[in-house]
Amino acid sequence: MTDLQKRSLLKIAALTAVASAALVGCGKKEEPAPAPAPAPVASAPAPAPKPEPLKIAFAYVGPVGDGGWTFAHDNGRKALEKEFGDKIVTSFVENVPESADAERVIRDMATQGNKLIFGTTFGYMEPMLKVAPDFKDVKFEHATGYKQADNMRTYDSRTYEGAYLAGVIAGKMTKSNTLGVVGSIPIPEVIRNINAFTLGAQSSNPKVKTKVVWVNGWFDPPKETEAATSLMNGGADVLFQNTDSPAVLKAAEAKGKRAFGWDSDMTAYGPKAHLASAVINWGPYYIKSTREALEGKWTGNVGAWWGVKEGAIDIVSIAEDVPAETKAKVEEVKKGLAEGTFNIWAGPITDNTGKVQVAKDTVADDKFLGGLSFYVKGVEGKVPGAK
Repeated sequence: MTDLQKRSLLKIAALTAVASAALVGCGKKEEPAPAPAPAPVASAPAPAPKPEPLKIAFAYVGPVGDGGWTFAHDNGRKALEKEFGDKIVTSFVENVPESADAERVIRDMATQGNKLIFGTTFGYMEPMLKVAPDFKDVKFEHATGYKQADNMRTYDSRTYEGAYLAGVIAGKMTKSNTLGVVGSIPIPEVIRNINAFTLGAQSSNPKVKTKVVWVNGWFDPPKETEAATSLMNGGADVLFQNTDSPAVLKAAEAKGKRAFGWDSDMTAYGPKAHLASAVINWGPYYIKSTREALEGKWTGNVGAWWGVKEGAIDIVSIAEDVPAETKAKVEEVKKGLAEGTFNIWAGPITDNTGKVQVAKDTVADDKFLGGLSFYVKGVEGKVPGAK
């Protein structure tokens, strides 16, 4: 074989090798096995939607800054907000007259989606009773009244207990033995307070007598001042009130006499005149009622009447010059009221005409107190409108 032939054969072999390598390079490449798919992850359940807050509305007969009745109710509303936080939303309308306007305001509250409505004065009873049947899903609460319905109930505080405690102090502190009371409206609630104040005073000083001037309104500072001045001009040196402003205490301060705060601590309005304040704490009841509404346990056609025992009534800020033995007696009576061992309405109790109203060895029940329409012995005059 010639060299030329050898070179040709080598060239052919080389080309063949190159072609084979190219064919291998162009062949299908083996792919790796796919990775197993991850196991499905169970998704967390969607959070339950947050319940809408319970809307609660309050109708006030006076301004929230009255320093007395309405101020006490508004403190109760604030206690609700502190207790339940964002579970509730509260609102109020102040200065709602005890008239046709009350029905309009209460109806508007229900229309705006409030599901719990508090009417905080006696004169709202009939308006609430009229509105309640039109809003079956709304819970109505009426303060100091006695009429109820399937979705309306009543609540009250035993203010007469605070009045009695104030009387214990008044009987000891009077120098003239003449006490004066500025009365609002002659309904059983107010008459009870006048009588309890007098009975408390008589327990400290049997010689006392009580004079009353009515102003026929709950919040009317000019009339309250005028009535207080009239009582002081008539010889009263210690004043008590069943009205909503601090006007009576202010009038006593101006004349150098003594007086009590009512419904709220009124010390600041007449620090020299102030003997003590008989106060109402509405917070415990408002919290109880709201909790029942939130938990679906609220029921109508019932009434509540809370006093010292339930923490709704107290006497606070007793003046330093009240004798220690009198303060001790106040504490003793308060303890007895809390424990049920003392009763203000234990007989014999006679009215100021000499008629026995509560017999010896008996105790007046709540039904009797709810219709009380006479003055006890020691109160001068006649109850307006009484037969």
